Amino acid sequence: MAFSRISHKGRGEVRIYESTHDLSTNLAEYIAEISEASVKERGVFCVALSGGSLISMMSKLRDTPYSRTVDWARWHIFWTDERLVSKSHSDSNYKLAKDVLFSKIPVYPSYIHSINVTVSAEEAANRYEYAIRQLVRKGTVGASRISDCPKFDLILLGMGPDGHVASLFPLHRALNEKNEWVTFLTDSPDPPSQRITFTLPSG
Repeated sequence: MAFSRISHKGRGEVRIYESTHDLSTNLAEYIAEISEASVKERGVFCVALSGGSLISMMSKLRDTPYSRTVDWARWHIFWTDERLVSKSHSDSNYKLAKDVLFSKIPVYPSYIHSINVTVSAEEAANRYEYAIRQLVRKGTVGASRISDCPKFDLILLGMGPDGHVASLFPLHRALNEKNEWVTFLTDSPDPPSQRITFTLPSG
């Protein structure tokens, strides 16, 4: 599999793949490696996902060897953002991930930490942050050494054509949130308008 590698001193590296097939294959291998290392070190693997094409690119995890070698029972799944729509709605990141991946691998349903979409956007954000804080206190989710922020084993993000990541859109007021781990939008530039999203806290 051919790819270009661009290294940035102290900032990791950028890999550019020739095809989505190559990217998907290498992504599955990378996730499996991080999962194995995290389970060996901490006993769990906590991964936070965005939606969109990223989920489809993870589909190779359903195949061998990953379907047999990954310790799925140790996975805790979180969402970096979610649209406040029904979990059966086509815009739901939860539905996309469940249809493509989590209904086809033996992940514990109680370890899929979905967002409550039956309440207001503000309440959904507050509840999701509270749930994550409890898991940080229990040690399921790691914590940053320089702040109280959660430290997931892996966060997988895509980027929209306008440069938005998770549901953090260019120039949106959500970018200014530095205290809360999770915030909400009622005026998303892309529909649906109501969403929750991880933030960019300082520290």
